[in-house]
Amino acid sequence: MLKIHVTSSKKIGQPDYGSLGATVGLEAELDSNLITDPHALRSRLRQLFDIARAAVDAELQGGHTPPSPRPAPNGNDNGGDSQHRNGRRGATDSQLRAIRAIAKRLGIQPENAATELHGCGLDEMTLPQASQLIDHLKSQQSGGVR
Repeated sequence: MLKIHVTSSKKIGQPDYGSLGATVGLEAELDSNLITDPHALRSRLRQLFDIARAAVDAELQGGHTPPSPRPAPNGNDNGGDSQHRNGRRGATDSQLRAIRAIAKRLGIQPENAATELHGCGLDEMTLPQASQLIDHLKSQQSGGVR
């Protein structure tokens, strides 16, 4: 038997310096006779890579995976963790920190700003809603009206 490991990974940029990434790894046992037939081996490898790439693309487009738990507010994380809400990514920890910092400079409650703009609390916002709230708060900070 010939054991093959195939991995596909992709990362895409998001607004406000966020990113979304996915990795899929496959392991397959193939007939060892494929070593003597390079064309057939490459064809099988191409097929496995195509499967892995399709799975990565599906995940990045809102695949059906269970939500990942959000780290504790005092946890030490890199700001990239978020949970899925109704098939959409939740606000990242970096976005929530930015919202709180801008709201503090403006002298307003970040929770009230979220409720006013989106009708939900900070921890219930999706990634795009958090991005919109950041833009909204920045426009108030610079004196603009949105």
